[in-house]
Amino acid sequence: MGKSSNEDPKLKHLSNTEVVITSLAAGATAGALAKTTIAPLDRTKINFQISHRPYSTRKALKFLLETFRKEGFFALWRGNSATMARIVPYSAIQFTAHEQWKRVLKVDQNNGPNERLFLAGALAGLTSQALTYPFDLARARMAVTHKFEYSTLRQVFVKIYSIEGSRAFWRGFVPTMVGVIPYAGMSFFTYDTLKRLYREHVNNSFVIHPVASLIFGAIAGIISQSTSYPFDIVRRRMQTDSSGLYPNMYQTVLYVYR
Repeated sequence: MGKSSNEDPKLKHLSNTEVVITSLAAGATAGALAKTTIAPLDRTKINFQISHRPYSTRKALKFLLETFRKEGFFALWRGNSATMARIVPYSAIQFTAHEQWKRVLKVDQNNGPNERLFLAGALAGLTSQALTYPFDLARARMAVTHKFEYSTLRQVFVKIYSIEGSRAFWRGFVPTMVGVIPYAGMSFFTYDTLKRLYREHVNNSFVIHPVASLIFGAIAGIISQSTSYPFDIVRRRMQTDSSGLYPNMYQTVLYVYR
């Protein structure tokens, strides 16, 4: 019996170089479109994560409306330039690294151990996060400040470096890396598992219906975000802290808990 590779069937007949190029392009495009679409919601989320205000849908809508009224429509996308500077290489690297890690780990969708699916996703997340982390911190800073403090992405880097030093660019790195393991691992694991089950029980062709693929992605996103969300709060508190209130992961957890 032949092995059924866990690689995308559309990619398995390509050379490794072609797979890398295809993954880079697909990842960069998907990441840019997705993040631009949800940028106002992402900015809202970050502002609630670093505040002591309890979240509610009403308060989230109020934040969006106040931002629009006081700062203008495009203020809802404040920090999106930093997001694009990060998400394009991040998504490109993540998609490419995932394909490469699957090959290294010899992931097999039908016969291979399920933990390899998780491990390939986690390693892809760690790889992409480590290579683009300073941009993630810059995006968080821009999301929680007004334009007069950081008007451009370049100004974020210059101001942080001159006032806080180069180490500030890596503030929150530890909880981010800890959190990306369940986040990326569960995201890719869930999506690949749902694709396998779909092919086994619904349609054994290699082509998955776009609606099914969208649903699988949504389910994977919900599960992965839920498993890693506490780490996301810790990293955002540390990333946006310029006063030394959150010096490390342990003390940040204690502060948030209290």
